[in-house]
Formats: sequence, structure tokens, C-alpha cells
Amino acid sequence: MRRVTIRDAAPSDFGSVCTLNLPEVQHTSPMDAARLLTLANVACYFKIAEVNASVAAFLLAMCDGAPYQNDNFAWFARRYPRFLYVDRIVVSAAVRGRRVGSVLYDDLFRYARDHAIPVVTCEYNIVPPNEPSRRFHDKFGFTQQGTQWVADGTKHVSLQVAKA
Repeated sequence: MRRVTIRDAAPSDFGSVCTLNLPEVQHTSPMDAARLLTLANVACYFKIAEVNASVAAFLLAMCDGAPYQNDNFAWFARRYPRFLYVDRIVVSAAVRGRRVGSVLYDDLFRYARDHAIPVVTCEYNIVPPNEPSRRFHDKFGFTQQGTQWVADGTKHVSLQVAKA
């Protein structure tokens, strides 16, 4: 595998991003081009990881105070005055296990520190279980701060926080 390149997402990436998200909908949520445009407009961090000049992963995150309607974001907003919320990170199956997600998270945590954001927040599914996400977030020092049911009671999530 060649080097991973992290860069800002561009509208020309939206098709690839939506395609990457599609097989992960049970762990993220549906996202077509219109939804992605909405998310991109409220995100403070939207980066692409390229491997061999192809979009291999992406990460979307929102800063506290963003006009973002999301139950998990709202949960963190009630508890943390300053935070960075990971809406989703998706890594192509073709490069999983090759640290592409870790390179994106290293860049995200650097962004948080550079902007004096003390904590990075996220959630992952407990029901249906997302064990790979749990293991990944454990490596970055995330700890559970609570849980809640979302998506009309179809998903139970672990609400996680890590120091930036």
C-alpha cells in the first residue's frame, strides 16, 4: 500500500463518499448527495484519505455550536461546552486494517488540539453491535459516558469521549 494522503474533501469527492457510506448504513445512517451536502455545510472537519490516488476513507465531524440536528450531537452539547463530534468515519473494506482510519484520527485529534477543543466525542452501536468500531475507539482512549436509544429505538449507542 502506498502512503495515505489526507486532504480536505471537495464536491468532486461526494460520489465516492456516498458509495463508501452505503455498505455501512447499519452502523452510520443513510447518506445521499443531498444529505452529504447538508452535513458538509455544518461540518468543521471533512477530510478524505486517499490511497493510490483513490478515496479510501472519509471523516465528517462537527464542532460544538454547529446547527446540526442529531440526537447524539445534542447529548454531547448538553454536557460539554466545547467538543468535536465525529458524525462518521468510514474506511473502504479494501484498506481496512492498514491504519487508514488511524491516520485520519491522528489528523482529527491534531485539528482539535490546534483549535483548543479539549475533547473529541463519538458514538458507536451497541445494538446492532459494531465491535470493530469499539476496538478502534478504545485504541484512541475513548471511554463511555452514557448510552441512548436512537433511530426510533432501532439502535442503542455508546456515547464516547476522549481527551484531545
